[in-house]
Amino acid sequence: MNEKTATNPRIKIYMAGFEVFRTDAAETGIRMKRLCDDYGFEGIFPLDKDIKPQPSKQETAKAIFEGNVRLVNKADVVIANLNPFRGAEPDSGTVFECGLAYGLGKKLYGFVSDRRTMAERLGPDTDPATGLYKDGMTVEDFGHPLNLMLSVPMTIVEGALEDALKRLSLDLRSSS
Repeated sequence: MNEKTATNPRIKIYMAGFEVFRTDAAETGIRMKRLCDDYGFEGIFPLDKDIKPQPSKQETAKAIFEGNVRLVNKADVVIANLNPFRGAEPDSGTVFECGLAYGLGKKLYGFVSDRRTMAERLGPDTDPATGLYKDGMTVEDFGHPLNLMLSVPMTIVEGALEDALKRLSLDLRSSS
């Protein structure tokens, strides 16, 4: 694998996703970081920050936001869970982190459990006569599993975190 040299730290991966909302989020983060370690990477989980409750919810939210931005900045790569969260689309916080990482020039990987195109996935709720989704709007159809603003700059694999780690490892080996 094309890891950083011994004088530099291992490649750092920020794992964006809705796992932070799980009731066992801390334990899930530990498992995800161990999996990164198994592939020779250093995993960074969104809870890897020391955020103390602030005097108000708004101040606490701001501290969490600023902490996550610092963690994304620290990473070399972002791997995002882009599975649907509370609807047909990925978690909006995860999507923001992907955009931030793109703007910072980070490598982007994502994973989905269903890599069919958006048109295929949303087809059952799309009127075949008009092509309109049940909300009365058109469905983006560029042959991607997600909106083009995610699909174009990212390498998206079907599967889970481990599948994205395997793909990243393969890409790093083939680029050396």
